[in-house]
Amino acid sequence: MQQMPLGRTGLRVSEFCLGTMTWGTQTDEAGAHDQIDLALEHGVTFWDTAEMYPTNPVLAETVGRTEEIIGRWIAKGGPRDRVVLATKVAGAGQGAVRDGAPISAATLRSAVEGSLRRLQTDVIDLYQLHWPNRGSYHFRKMWSYDPRGTDRVAVTAHMTEVLLEAQVLIAQGKIRHIGLSNESVWGAARWLALADSLGLPRMASIQNEYSLLCRQFDTDWAELSVMEDMPLLAFSPLAVGLLSGKYAGDVIPEGTRRSATPTLSGRITPQVFGAVAAYCGIAARHGLDPCQMALAFCRSRPFAVIPILGGHDAGATGDGAGRGGPGAGRRGTGRDRGSAPRLSGPLLRTAGQAAETACARQGNGAL
Repeated sequence: MQQMPLGRTGLRVSEFCLGTMTWGTQTDEAGAHDQIDLALEHGVTFWDTAEMYPTNPVLAETVGRTEEIIGRWIAKGGPRDRVVLATKVAGAGQGAVRDGAPISAATLRSAVEGSLRRLQTDVIDLYQLHWPNRGSYHFRKMWSYDPRGTDRVAVTAHMTEVLLEAQVLIAQGKIRHIGLSNESVWGAARWLALADSLGLPRMASIQNEYSLLCRQFDTDWAELSVMEDMPLLAFSPLAVGLLSGKYAGDVIPEGTRRSATPTLSGRITPQVFGAVAAYCGIAARHGLDPCQMALAFCRSRPFAVIPILGGHDAGATGDGAGRGGPGAGRRGTGRDRGSAPRLSGPLLRTAGQAAETACARQGNGAL
């Protein structure tokens, strides 16, 4: 597993990140710890969680459970020093967390201290704002979010307040860096401009959705990412399993995420299965597993991308980690890793070219 710089932070992280959002509902604690062991075996030492996890759904009685599972792994002797740990504070409107209170200096501090307790660690390496208070284009709102009526002065004051508190939290050793999630290009640019002009901490990274089926990042965001050294932590790089082909024909296999959320949070559209079929067909013609191609596509972009891999069991996680790491099974699960070589440079290029062809055939792959 290659290591890569996390923007301007000075941290080096694995080129793939372990996602954890099913831990505590679909994935029990033993299963989560199995995933941790498998991730470490593959060299995946960058992990992402959030105070509101597990999901879906987000419930008041389960909020914080995922962090607690990680915390118990650390407490029983897990090598915390091998891991770059990221978590997130919930934004406005999530009723299960602080009754939907917006992010502020006070809630930021309270959330950090709560995460530190649950994670049983002294410091959080990357602390992210899960989504902006004002809303954004993400979570399938690209055609419905309306920025008119947003008070620019109030947003600027809020951002300044959060950055000032982040500076204090960093000085106190509670967090190392701060980052964004589900943010827009304007929002990220504003955060960065304020940090630079006021001498406050810069937002280190952006965690947005990105895959062959979700290409919003490929335009203005790509330029900002490159020019400002703000890497993308790409969540749902397999489009919550759609790109594997397991839902082809509009089926809902038992025990999958779709059995709990049939629309996959709005990702099931009239166009999606045609696009998935085209991608799977191209993967087959190039001798690639469709998941392998999808992950290689993410890693081949002209901006820094760290795909976040997750699954409800170690086999699913190992399948993703193995496809990105050394000695991984090409078509199997974590149980048969070792049957094919790692994603080499030529393979990345081949997969990227194949995916680009697919994107052209599917209207640039943006659904």
